[in-house]
Amino acid sequence: MNRLSSSVARFQEAALQAGADATAARAEARALVAGIYTNDSAGAVAWQEVFTEIPFSTALAEFRAWPRGLTPETQKMTRISPDHAALYGRAVIELAADSVNALDHPELSTINNAGFIAQAHIQVLGVTQSVAVQPTDSQDPSNTSTPQPENTPPLAESETLESLLAKLDRLVGLDRAKEEIKRQTALLKIQALRKASNLKPVDVTKHLLFVGNPGTGKTTVARLVSDIYRALGILSKGQLVECDRADLVAGYVGQTAIKTDEAIVKALGGVLFIDEAYALVSDDFGSEAIATLVKGMEDNRDELVVIAAGYTNRMHEFVQANPGLESRFHTTITFDDFTDDQLVEIFQRLCTDSDFSPTDETITKIREILQSVTRGEGFGNARFIRNLFESAITAQATRLSDIVDPSVADLRELRASDVSHAKR
Repeated sequence: MNRLSSSVARFQEAALQAGADATAARAEARALVAGIYTNDSAGAVAWQEVFTEIPFSTALAEFRAWPRGLTPETQKMTRISPDHAALYGRAVIELAADSVNALDHPELSTINNAGFIAQAHIQVLGVTQSVAVQPTDSQDPSNTSTPQPENTPPLAESETLESLLAKLDRLVGLDRAKEEIKRQTALLKIQALRKASNLKPVDVTKHLLFVGNPGTGKTTVARLVSDIYRALGILSKGQLVECDRADLVAGYVGQTAIKTDEAIVKALGGVLFIDEAYALVSDDFGSEAIATLVKGMEDNRDELVVIAAGYTNRMHEFVQANPGLESRFHTTITFDDFTDDQLVEIFQRLCTDSDFSPTDETITKIREILQSVTRGEGFGNARFIRNLFESAITAQATRLSDIVDPSVADLRELRASDVSHAKR
């Protein structure tokens, strides 16, 4: 058993003591360590010896989906039991440190990534334990900076308004959404300046409706909005709390209000992002959640922003479900479906970010696939492309499995046949 394997075993044992599901804990350890070893080839080798069930790139993609490096299990426990969340958070921090110490000569980026993850959990959970890394000859113990892993959403405090708007501009497509976010940002910025100049303020509603099909970037933009509002001084923390009907509605009378209130409290100082919000309209339990949400928006108007998202043709059901909602959601932001060219660009960016090199024939094949797929509400847009990319790299791995010593070029190249064999 190598050192990393021992570290993962200790984490899983601690996670069980904290009340985590064993399967979920294993999956989170797998993604967490992949995130720490993002740019460490020795770490990637050690990782593959422990986690043989999926490719490293797949686990890394799972990690990159975590907001600010916080594990989903940590976020779930925070809603249910802060005490258990703190225990689990300590286990996460210990695993981060152990992942570094498991390598003889870890890269500096590995040390920094572990520190970033630990700091994220310390800030949210208030745990006092720090990452204790044993320095090696290749480490500089005086370097205490903790930049985020590549492509991982950074801590809000490290971002300026200008850098956040630049990040918004770099997103593929979404022209209408980008322009509306910029208009909203300009309006709120000027209102803040008027207030600072003792001019009469105008009451501007900050809550937003995001409408569009799945995979059009609604969650990604919501994360940016939460950080933009923090940079403007509108929100004190800028965290994004994601939820859907299941997170707000309980199965017993009177329990839904409690559950919704818990989500609101967690989001104070930040953004509560409600995906498929129209699902709350279906019954009395959902109506109770909406009524609780309206009250929470009023009681915490300076510390809570709500973004409700869903299909374009169904969000009017949500807004009309309660008079208090219609008066609070004045701004609707539309997320258009991606064009074929934009989806190809997303695929190419995924390849670049993960050190893959698609051939010209591969890109042609991607376009052929896109032309053959039926578009509609069920089409996943960028999600479809990400699934295609991950299936393609799995097909590539299968193709290369019989080669004893594949070259770097072999490991990077994605062929048209890899995409053809990919699951869609």
